[in-house]
Amino acid sequence: MDEAIHVSFPGGVRVNAAFKGFEFKTDQPASAGGTGAAPSPFDYFLASLATCAGYFVAAFCRERQIETEGMSLSMRMERSPETRMISKIAIDISLPPGFPEKYKTAVVKAADQCTVKNHILKPPAFEITAGTRPA
Repeated sequence: MDEAIHVSFPGGVRVNAAFKGFEFKTDQPASAGGTGAAPSPFDYFLASLATCAGYFVAAFCRERQIETEGMSLSMRMERSPETRMISKIAIDISLPPGFPEKYKTAVVKAADQCTVKNHILKPPAFEITAGTRPA
């Protein structure tokens, strides 16, 4: 494996991850036994989808020297009542006045290139093991 994320358990249901010099702190809402002091792992997952799409929009604009001031992106999720799993994700890019008309379709295609989304569509294989570390 090329890269590794190291996870620690600081107490309660908090779980932290260290990766590339950053620490990602997580917690659960009080309704799930946490304190709500940090986003849940699933919150990070959802935010990664939205910010990934945003990155591709920003890169598209940067390459064409289009100003991103006044631009925003929002992501909404629908859940299946039966499974409580997310059944639909809708991303809306709010373009500022003066955004070139000829690029409206292309900026949507840029957001669609999100690497996180593409990993969902073509998921990696998972291998989970457990073992005791020598003392």
